[in-house]
Amino acid sequence: MPHFELTETPLLSRAAQDRAEELRSDTDALRAGWPEALLLRVNPRGQVRVNDGELVLEPASTLGAEPARDAVFLGLHGTRHVWAVRVPAMTGELGDLRMLGHRLDESSAGLLTTAVALLNWHDHAGFSAIDGAATEPTMSGWSRISSSTGHEEFPRTDPAVICLVHDGGDRVLLARQPVWPPRMFSVLAGFVETGESLETCVAREIREEVGLDVHDVRYLGSQPWPFPRSVMIGFAAVGDPAAPLEFADGEIAEAHWFTREEVRAALDAGDWTSRSDAELLLPGSISIARVMIESWAGTD
Repeated sequence: MPHFELTETPLLSRAAQDRAEELRSDTDALRAGWPEALLLRVNPRGQVRVNDGELVLEPASTLGAEPARDAVFLGLHGTRHVWAVRVPAMTGELGDLRMLGHRLDESSAGLLTTAVALLNWHDHAGFSAIDGAATEPTMSGWSRISSSTGHEEFPRTDPAVICLVHDGGDRVLLARQPVWPPRMFSVLAGFVETGESLETCVAREIREEVGLDVHDVRYLGSQPWPFPRSVMIGFAAVGDPAAPLEFADGEIAEAHWFTREEVRAALDAGDWTSRSDAELLLPGSISIARVMIESWAGTD
């Protein structure tokens, strides 16, 4: 059958932290919780301190006697408030979301995903998109206010589609970007343009990247992807392996149709970090691409 569903929830979509939105504007409650609050420090590369594969959460009070102006409120860890802050550098054992994602529990993964995405937005939102005036963080880091007009801006998330193209039978189309080493392949993806539906974006991106027309576009699932602040929206679509592939826009270096047997062998070989000499290497478990490929490969 040409249709399949995801066999498991993508890794970063399993976040289970309590965001406690009602506290973001409650200055008194946040101040009261600050002495016992926890803090996640994140450097410009999205790295955090780790200990035996776990996030290191420090006392928030090390920043001062009350919530710091540049800290962002992430929610609750048990009954304790959790904040994150950007720091220029850190020492000790460090890890980022790509490295740690598969080792973190659902709460920790949610905290780190939210922290990285939110801090990435603040890094580029210092001036209003409306009037160019400097902006100030408000709502515990969940919005920014123009110092000139008072216009409020909120964290931005860029939607991107990611699509597994198959032939309705035993073959799947996988591609490699020019910056990727040989043998590393994945499914196709691209950002949604203004005024465009998700399904239209799927068809356009695949046509632009590999010159292939697809049909029967079906939604699979989604996953936050804070690199820098996106959400990946997964689809499957059907294409014709007999149609020629063209790489007109330069985003794809090569693409090939692979059989289910070849994909299963590649999944058994590991992922992009593997030292295997397999002819095909696939994305790691943190990416929704991995779940999509595994789910398609697992169908009969």
